[in-house]
Amino acid sequence: MSNPVFNDSTIKNAQQAGWAAPVAGSHTAPQPVTDGPVSGWQKAMTVNGTISASAVLLVLLLVSGWFGWQAASGPVTNEGVETYQFPAIAMVGIVVGFIAVIVANFKPNLAKFLGPVYALGYGFAVGAISKGYETFYDGIVLQAVMGTASVLGVMLVLYRTRIIKVTDKFRRTVIFATMGVMVLYLSSWVISMFGGSLPFLNGDNMALSIGFSVLVCGLAAANLALDFDFIERGTKAGLPQQYEWVAALGLVVTLVWLYLELLRLLSYLRN
Repeated sequence: MSNPVFNDSTIKNAQQAGWAAPVAGSHTAPQPVTDGPVSGWQKAMTVNGTISASAVLLVLLLVSGWFGWQAASGPVTNEGVETYQFPAIAMVGIVVGFIAVIVANFKPNLAKFLGPVYALGYGFAVGAISKGYETFYDGIVLQAVMGTASVLGVMLVLYRTRIIKVTDKFRRTVIFATMGVMVLYLSSWVISMFGGSLPFLNGDNMALSIGFSVLVCGLAAANLALDFDFIERGTKAGLPQQYEWVAALGLVVTLVWLYLELLRLLSYLRN
């Protein structure tokens, strides 16, 4: 999902802390020069810097994903049936990546270090998951990668041409819907612990599963617009350079979510 730190309060807090450029109309008369403490000069966030940070995280994600792919066992023949074995260590990567994102939300100054931790940890798990899908659906990983890149390109064009405008209402709707989906996933996990399941999340009802998956893919795409909006507004507000990594981490998290949902949707369509 999109990084939860992407909201107006982040920019306002940075401005109040003296990090960002002043808000228009907030200029006051200059104060007399004193011998009081003077804060050090700090570079501001830029779009190019955010792109570079995102590229670094994506490269680390791909490298780690390759190791995850190699660590997964598949196809494995068990009693005449081809199956796939998910490496237990990949669960550690999921937990480590999740913790890294949560901590980065509260400690933006650590995002430069936590971003690579997420990319390496979660990338390993994504590689293992991808191997599992490829085991049963030949060529599906390439389709999901191309689909993710296509959605990214289309959303960027729609955002830059202002066909999609990120208003306060749009932002609230996407955030609440995303939180709802995350709660639903968590509920499904809890239910599965007691032997139950939600039919539209595991393919038992194919029509509902496809419809829900399409909805979630659309929601993930909408989160890309929020990511672009944060990068643009953060740059204009003059947020400190460390927020390049915060924005890059949020963008990569959204892309990973979109990729995994496309894998799920394509597997339903294959069936």
